Amino acid sequence: MNTDEIERLIEAGIDDADATVTISHGTAEDDHYAARVVAPAFEGESLVDRHQRVYDALDGHMTTDIHAIEIETYAPGEAD
Repeated sequence: MNTDEIERLIEAGIDDADATVTISHGTAEDDHYAARVVAPAFEGESLVDRHQRVYDALDGHMTTDIHAIEIETYAPGEAD
């Protein structure tokens, strides 16, 4: 799975989300990803709920294609 595919999954699973995914470290077989996601859906939600939305958008890929992912979530206006 590559970064573009992960971005598409997140953006398809969370309304009006803007996702940026990079490889934070790893090897071709064991990539660790970093995702920065900005979405209006996050307004008023806890950090745990925001991260759960991202995991839900990634569906079963977290147990098959993605070894690890660091997630930063923001509502519009919260991001630097």
